[in-house]
Amino acid sequence: MSLARLIARPLLASSFVWSGVERLRRPEDTGRPLEPGLRRLGTAVPALAPLAQRPRTVGRIVGGLQIGAGALLAFGKFPRLSALLLAGTAALTAVGDSATAAGGRTPALLKNFSLAGGVLLASVDTAGQPSLAWRARKLGTGARRELGRELEKAAHLGRPVRKAVADVRKSAKEVISH
Repeated sequence: MSLARLIARPLLASSFVWSGVERLRRPEDTGRPLEPGLRRLGTAVPALAPLAQRPRTVGRIVGGLQIGAGALLAFGKFPRLSALLLAGTAALTAVGDSATAAGGRTPALLKNFSLAGGVLLASVDTAGQPSLAWRARKLGTGARRELGRELEKAAHLGRPVRKAVADVRKSAKEVISH
């Protein structure tokens, strides 16, 4: 892990952990700004209507998520997942703050948007390691290349073998291309 990641992740996570602790200590302060958004969500998705009735509970859930995911990010455990969870809580909080922005909460709104941007960047950070999709493509390319070499070696064994080699080659191309 680079020195920048070693320092940046705990610094970024500290704001979320602190915010999560405050949300658990005072869930009514968290729930109140979320009420309009929760009401809209409850009407749009009827299955989530019970959440609209319990903004304090949602505030506690958000606080718990922020503490847990912030701690994971700070310690470098599951950094992409924890950063994605923190981005979700920051977006939810920003939506709640945008509803009350007219009341002088613009700095809090901007803070939440900037924190959401920071954790979104952290969620796509692979720490210098290639992604799983890149590894799979690389493995498939290598396997195709190795199969081709082996088939070339077997190609000069005679006509029946060449026919079988051609069939296998065709099947391999179909399998690998999907």
